[in-house]
Amino acid sequence: MDVTTLKNLKPSEFEQAADGYRATGDMADAAKEEIERVIVSGMNKALQGEALEAAIGELGKLAANFHYTQTECALVSTALNGFAHDMDSARKKLLSALDDAEARGFTVNPDGSVSYPAAPPAAGAKEPHTGGSVSGATDPTAQAVGRQSANFDPNPYHGEALAIADRIAAALQEATEADNKWEPKIRALKADDDLTVSDRDWTDVKADTKGVAQAADSYLDSIKPPPKEGDAEDNALWWKDLSPEERAAYLSLHPEVVGALDGLPAVTRDDANRTVLAESHAKYQMELDSIPPEPEKKYTTINTINGPMKVHSDEWLAWRDKYEGRKNDLQSSVDGMKAIENRFDRTGVDGTPEAYLLGFDPVGKGDGKVILANGNPDTADHTAVYVPGTGTHLGGIDKDIVRGERLWAASTAQAPGQNISTITWFDYDAPRSAYPGDKGDAIPEAISDSYAEKGGPTLREFLYGNRMAHQAESGPNNFGHSTVIGHSYGSTVIGDAAKSGGLLDGPLAADDVVVAGSPGMQADHAGDLGIRKGHMWAMDGSGDDDFVTIGGRLVGLGDNATIPTDDSFGSTVMKTDGGNHGAYWDVDGSGNPSEALKNQARVIVGDYQGVTVER
Repeated sequence: MDVTTLKNLKPSEFEQAADGYRATGDMADAAKEEIERVIVSGMNKALQGEALEAAIGELGKLAANFHYTQTECALVSTALNGFAHDMDSARKKLLSALDDAEARGFTVNPDGSVSYPAAPPAAGAKEPHTGGSVSGATDPTAQAVGRQSANFDPNPYHGEALAIADRIAAALQEATEADNKWEPKIRALKADDDLTVSDRDWTDVKADTKGVAQAADSYLDSIKPPPKEGDAEDNALWWKDLSPEERAAYLSLHPEVVGALDGLPAVTRDDANRTVLAESHAKYQMELDSIPPEPEKKYTTINTINGPMKVHSDEWLAWRDKYEGRKNDLQSSVDGMKAIENRFDRTGVDGTPEAYLLGFDPVGKGDGKVILANGNPDTADHTAVYVPGTGTHLGGIDKDIVRGERLWAASTAQAPGQNISTITWFDYDAPRSAYPGDKGDAIPEAISDSYAEKGGPTLREFLYGNRMAHQAESGPNNFGHSTVIGHSYGSTVIGDAAKSGGLLDGPLAADDVVVAGSPGMQADHAGDLGIRKGHMWAMDGSGDDDFVTIGGRLVGLGDNATIPTDDSFGSTVMKTDGGNHGAYWDVDGSGNPSEALKNQARVIVGDYQGVTVER
């Protein structure tokens, strides 16, 4: 890097190129949205059969191409802005030094050295002090030596010229380092020369993101970061204050951060979390594919004093000890991610609305975490948040996703023409076991309130963030109508969510609370949780629901052995036709909802008079 090159550099040209890549990414995003939420949705509504499945499969690949294009363009845009930021900083330092040199009548040479004129002779001297030329340095020792030499020179211009030369050298060094830093990062942002977005491509995106983030530290430092330990309102204000370029930078480099921030728009969180999902699926699938297959020779025969005995082979035992546990964990995570992606593909089937991935983390006590909405909660007239209970994990999340869809369908049938959003909220570490021996545990995890105690504040903040995002989109006085639904241990999480805010923070950001098969909500009365009279609803099935409710009484998940279906609790107990603990969301062979499901839907849409009650 030399003076002429840095002086003539135009960072704005790189910023304009960054804008172009961002615009291209936006077009790719729009194309992806058109495919997933219009074309596929329309086909699902009007067509059926194997041809439809094949077409949707191909369209899914095309949408993945556009998603990949969007993500890579965002990285290129951020990288170019980061490069322009670093070079602009160095260029401004150079220009400042050049201005100072010109003001003093010094000449800056192409190599960065500075020539200074002769100085008037000192008093009593006949000859002027000769001029000269000095080169700057960036090494502190070399700078000290240069200053000492200048101090011995009676020409005062020597020292002034040296100071300017040092500034020029520092600017050139800064520009050279920025160029060397960014050149390999930007060069790496290129795709394969084929039309297939593979798992390897998505893992490369992850590596590219890491590389750009490391190089862009100075650029990101110039952007206000998300508030530390901020609440949903803080997050919403932070996002609102960012420019489009700054939002794009954070979204491209930290999708896992943006996607997890309560209070941000559902569309933004969905964009971020779909990137995290795509990268995670690719990573986990590649690791799963790298595990060698289970040995064909699983058993062998050995001779014992009692005769031949069939036992596991040494080869299989070695494979089991090294690979089986990890393979099962990976397969569970991949199954869960496929369930989420399958939900995306079901948009339009039986009128199912677009899906919004409001939260995703493949980790979390090995179980992962998912928040998935049917319909946009920011624009919904009615929103329901369903909290699953014991045994919930990423690998089995399809069951809970389907329950969210059924809640949406039943609620839409109750209030045609109104916008409904139903959210499956699994953002806590759920207990694994419900009774002795379940999952091999001698002491079931569900007897402890610790899981709900940790998950409750997270749920509370999510509900509040939903309200903030809804107001931002629909108007400051438009809260919409919201319901939170807890199944089994999920109701305990809701109870802890209500208690976690304390009296000063007010009740949950929900108009109604529904619980099904609850073992207790850590309270004697609904009022103790800030739930208004007439807005606490409970259901209790038969059969294997008993072990949950009775067990909850015994272990104290409800204060003083109180559960929500007790008369003293203050719930309206709704009728249910479910015959087991998981039947509250059942439909018949024609897809017609059960009475329990219809009652939940009636509460969701505010049709309280239509609810059929036990007492």
